[in-house]
Amino acid sequence: MTQSQDAFADLLATLREVGDRYAGDEWGLTDPGDVAEGLRAIVHHLGTAIETQFEDDPAHPVFRAIVTPWRKALGDNADARYHDARVHPRGTYRVRGRTAGAVYVSFTVEAGADDGSFPSGTVGVLNDTGFDVADDGSFELTVGGPPRDRGWLPLADDASRLTVRHYWEQPDTPSRPPAPDLGLTIELIDGDVPAPPPAPTDATVATAVRRMATYVRSRTVETMAKPGEGDPPDFVSRVPHVFPPPVPPGTHALAAADAAYSMAPYLLGPDEALVVRARWPSCRCANVSLWNRQLQTFDYLRGRVSLNRAQAVADADGAVTLVVAHRDPGVPNWLTTEGRPFGLVFWRFMLPDGPIETPVAEVVPVGSLA
Repeated sequence: MTQSQDAFADLLATLREVGDRYAGDEWGLTDPGDVAEGLRAIVHHLGTAIETQFEDDPAHPVFRAIVTPWRKALGDNADARYHDARVHPRGTYRVRGRTAGAVYVSFTVEAGADDGSFPSGTVGVLNDTGFDVADDGSFELTVGGPPRDRGWLPLADDASRLTVRHYWEQPDTPSRPPAPDLGLTIELIDGDVPAPPPAPTDATVATAVRRMATYVRSRTVETMAKPGEGDPPDFVSRVPHVFPPPVPPGTHALAAADAAYSMAPYLLGPDEALVVRARWPSCRCANVSLWNRQLQTFDYLRGRVSLNRAQAVADADGAVTLVVAHRDPGVPNWLTTEGRPFGLVFWRFMLPDGPIETPVAEVVPVGSLA
């Protein structure tokens, strides 16, 4: 076998193994619907691997969408667009783009992911308070190379990928097609960065295929804890309907270091509703989303499964009361479970200023709400 054939065989074997384990008994999935959703998540990871990993060149990087409304992974968001590009720690890059009306834009550097592995951590962050934005929303910054006073993000020795986040806070999310034109470009302008040969070879294709297999494996059986195992981050609760105090994620990989998060599972019977009362803090933007156990948002193209501050109807005292239920309870701020008895409720607050009240929840009969 050639190197590429051998790598392709390993990819197929990886998909078989991950499908059997991550979408099966080992991860607590036995119901046919849950198994199907696990397999769906694996296919979405494979799609992202094809999009972001297969053609991967730090000497000629391109920003590509990490998730879309129809390809979801790792805590996506109806109010945001996420893109990333491969970078090399010895490179200096010029990045240009547009805010396109976003109320928050940031860049983070992920470490240790050059071979498709799950990042070992976040080793750099720069939000829009640290670079200049023109009246038309355009911006330019430098990533890597010698220090600069402003508009500069350093690259650590283990830097591997650059992630950009755009967040909107509008009554209608711009993440629904058509997507806004962000004008994102990245160009290597200096540095000793190895480049692949001009045409694919047996060896380079083999490396790319193995990078895809590593990507899928590292986001399923290697990093996603089995039910009840591992130590969750401080912002994650394992107790249904009990939210931890919102806290920054620190250097947690693929998280926005300048945000605060809080997440708890819900578990609802067919005639039950989860009523959550919270108060929006002083921050750049904030929202709450429903995820499945694979950390994918529910389908926001077809129903209301998330709320930002512009969408939520406030209570008389300025707080917000949202209701998670299987059917419309006839009150504002209803988030549909899409019929799932189990899911995750995730709060995010970007650039918070001051304390954040912890959301408080209770389960009530859904018929009592109307």
